[in-house]
Amino acid sequence: MSRVKITVVGAGNVGATTAQRLAERDYADVVLVDIVEGLPQGKALDLNETGPVVGYEPNVVGTNGYEETAGSQICVITSGIARKPGMSRDDLLTTNQKIVADVTRNLVQRSPETILIVVTNPLDAMCQVAFRESGFPRERVIGMAGVLDSARFRTFLAWELDVSVRDVTGFVLGGHGDQMVPVTSYTNVAGIPVTDLIPPARLAEIVQRTRDGGAEVVKLLKSGSAYYAPSASVCEMVDSIVLDQKRVLPCAAYLSGEFGLDGIFMGVPCKLGAGGLEEIVKIELTGEETAELRRSADAVRELVGVMGLQ
Repeated sequence: MSRVKITVVGAGNVGATTAQRLAERDYADVVLVDIVEGLPQGKALDLNETGPVVGYEPNVVGTNGYEETAGSQICVITSGIARKPGMSRDDLLTTNQKIVADVTRNLVQRSPETILIVVTNPLDAMCQVAFRESGFPRERVIGMAGVLDSARFRTFLAWELDVSVRDVTGFVLGGHGDQMVPVTSYTNVAGIPVTDLIPPARLAEIVQRTRDGGAEVVKLLKSGSAYYAPSASVCEMVDSIVLDQKRVLPCAAYLSGEFGLDGIFMGVPCKLGAGGLEEIVKIELTGEETAELRRSADAVRELVGVMGLQ
């Protein structure tokens, strides 16, 4: 079969695990990029040597440069410094702005038709950096956050109700930070509204645990941050694009008036297909959810302003 080429920048835990999951899908050759000499090459070699055992054929290339990335259909940006205990996503702002800007310029120079998926934190602000540096239309710059936050939300709800996580439908909108908005009005278990199943006070606790989901993992690990769920979330987005699945997933997208917001990246329901972002799906939020979304937008705008991108 003819395989697409996907580049993953950053060979840390998130990037390397994303490369592994993509290789195992067997539809794409993967280029793994990192500035640390030997790191992407070693992980790529290990992944190639896994192929005969697991039964996949893609070629995985590790490199410290960008020449091998030329012609990539999708580029995933995970590079940047990681969170440490007590550090917020926003603390990463200045350093990761420089990293993401440089990475974006190198990628688009060699793959001018690529679709960028940004994973680096603080996510919404880094999407703004990639959007500005690439000059791409909004259809080709998307952030991974809502898929991950929604997965955490659905997990906690499934545990609370002792039901299969596959029967829990729900999503988290807004910025990928303390102001994220788990949308309880659209959350259900096999069609039954979650508000009918969980008392308001307990549901509020689950919502807060979702907001603190990343920090909870960081605190437990003591060194590093989550990567199994983030990498799986990236690959769900990649699947929808490569396979033109038209999935509606919560992703960070550049808003041009949708939900009453303009000029910033925010987590919203997005239909992803071969063209990247094919549609922002509009839903009716409650008054409280709308207010929360606006507060989240204000937090994102503050970061964008600090970076001088407004």
